[in-house]
Amino acid sequence: MTGLIHAPAGTLRGVPANGAVTTFLGIPYARAERFAAPQPTRWDGVLDAVQPGLAAPQPRTSRLERALGPGSDLRQGEDCLSLNVWTPGGSGLPVLVWLHGGGFLTGSGAQSWYDGALLAERGRMVVVTVNYRLGALGYLYLTPQFPPANLGLLDQMAALLWVRENISAFGGDPARVTLAGQSAGAMSALALPGRDVFGQVILQSTPAGVQPYSIGEAAEIGQTFLDVLELRPGDAERLRTVPLADLLGAQEQVARRIAQSGRVTPPFQLVAADGVPADLTTGPRKEVPMLIGTTRDEARAFFPQAEAGLTARLFRDGNLRLAGRAHSAHLYQFDWSPPGSPFGACHCIELPFVFGNLPAWHASPMLAGAEPAQLERLVAYVQGAWTAFVHDGSPGWPAFPHVEHITLA
Repeated sequence: MTGLIHAPAGTLRGVPANGAVTTFLGIPYARAERFAAPQPTRWDGVLDAVQPGLAAPQPRTSRLERALGPGSDLRQGEDCLSLNVWTPGGSGLPVLVWLHGGGFLTGSGAQSWYDGALLAERGRMVVVTVNYRLGALGYLYLTPQFPPANLGLLDQMAALLWVRENISAFGGDPARVTLAGQSAGAMSALALPGRDVFGQVILQSTPAGVQPYSIGEAAEIGQTFLDVLELRPGDAERLRTVPLADLLGAQEQVARRIAQSGRVTPPFQLVAADGVPADLTTGPRKEVPMLIGTTRDEARAFFPQAEAGLTARLFRDGNLRLAGRAHSAHLYQFDWSPPGSPFGACHCIELPFVFGNLPAWHASPMLAGAEPAQLERLVAYVQGAWTAFVHDGSPGWPAFPHVEHITLA
């Protein structure tokens, strides 16, 4: 594929990622005013899609940095609704749309962890990663009138609609879209209505034991947010002009106020409103083919001494229920970890092997002590299984109730 393409949204210029893939970065899929729903956007002239877009405003460090290592130090800003595309060229290719995790609080589709070049090349697919609003800017709830519930989820739907309208220009088939997400991204994939924008889903480490807030719970947290900012309920509209640093500071104070031992639920997340089900495991996605999995020791990324029961309660049990209710599901458990690792097979440990860009994880404590040859073997296996599912709907092992244990032992 040449570096210049003509899509319905406008003309874009990309850059070669390697000999076989062209990269288009920072493509605006929508615009949104603060606390307003996203609106489609187009442009005139040629857009140089050669640099990552702004990351959604967020804390500089992740609560999982002790296990994952530092993330990318990307520029942040409220004009953050962009996506990235990696394409090997051709036509009619399957498409993988990736929703990053980060507890609805941190992360970006442009982090080096999620560079899609290798996956696009080896899997002969178009890879798309998405930025969406986070924290209070994406999930604050006060009243049914202001702001709209689940703005971050609305952003993701806007990105999927953009993919449907534009991805054929990159060689992708809009009728062959797999929506994939990890952790908060997987929760989002479960909550999103289909509307013919994706045909199957990959759900990695869905915290199915964390349910969306009820309207009452979300409104109470929203009131705490106003209290921290010393605003009355009738002053909510003033949130549109509060300095960003003050919003982020208030967000951190709310997180401290509601923190509880053994709790991983973020202060701002999905709200059971406007079609989002109160229990994601019984939501509307059960008719869609699914690849579902968890890691053996999920909770140890959050709590170093976590026992297996916590991982089961927060992750595994709900994923088993989800697989049991799905019309078509393939289930895995990622069991591999470096010898003697204190993190075990913790939350996020499968991510390096899905995208395959191991250098981005060189400082990750959860991979410390691993032999490079083992890492490459895991990349080959995991990418092969994910690619097979994207192309054909099966990763290469039997459907549920079979559980594929991914390990090198």
